[in-house]
Amino acid sequence: MTFRLSPAARLDGHRLHSHDRLGSTNTEALARARDGETGPLWVATRVQEAGRGRRGNVWQSPEGNLFASLLWPVQGVAPEMVATLGFVAGVALVDAIRDVARVSPPPCGEAAVPSAPPPPLPLPARGRGQEAFRLKWPNDVLMDGQKLAGILLEAEQLPGGRRAVVIGFGVNVAAAPDDLPYPAAALRPAHAVDAPILLESLTERFVEAARIWNKGRGFQNIRQLWLERAAGVGAPVSVRTAETVLSGTFDTIDEGGRLVILAPDGTRRTVTAGEVHFGRAATAA
Repeated sequence: MTFRLSPAARLDGHRLHSHDRLGSTNTEALARARDGETGPLWVATRVQEAGRGRRGNVWQSPEGNLFASLLWPVQGVAPEMVATLGFVAGVALVDAIRDVARVSPPPCGEAAVPSAPPPPLPLPARGRGQEAFRLKWPNDVLMDGQKLAGILLEAEQLPGGRRAVVIGFGVNVAAAPDDLPYPAAALRPAHAVDAPILLESLTERFVEAARIWNKGRGFQNIRQLWLERAAGVGAPVSVRTAETVLSGTFDTIDEGGRLVILAPDGTRRTVTAGEVHFGRAATAA
């Protein structure tokens, strides 16, 4: 299993540290930042032993899945815009998944037909079953409504006033973890994909999305792209926060990336973080 960057990522100055085994790619990327690395630097590993998700949850890491993190330079980025990098990552990841999933495994004895080069990111990604892959606020990718991937954004203040920001990607390529409290899916065997192919596509798509984001100045364009790829817009939604459960209709995300819920009484409520449920699950939450 050989990880590689796309030509576009190499031209944009991205570098890659590839490993056979790590505790966590996010932890490794943050360690490199403490040693003076500024990025953009990708860290990928074949085996991850101590992956983590949001709110301190464990991220199960079956071998063959994609575990990668990106140390991203945030010099010149307004502090309030750093968190919107999660939406840059979401747009890049869902489009990368759509790219590599274009060609399903051929019938036995037939050769696969190579896919066409991906279109520019602002255009809807073409391909077989692209609507199966959707973004779930704030940091997941769904396949047919089941969790396929997660994104973890972590930041750390370093000596000398520097900030380190790492974006972690975990994608169920070969297998979905067992015994989860929610339905999960994997790309294989429905799609002939492996982790290195997906990472290469992700590095290309991230270059495109980051240019649109433009250190936060272009977030409104990223916001629109995210909404075009989002699950549940206009549908019933319920968000469980530490204090309460908010229910209504998923209206949009605002200029800061917060979820906007249209309540039954017509008022709009914004949510910064919470556990999101759509459809029938929303009414049961």
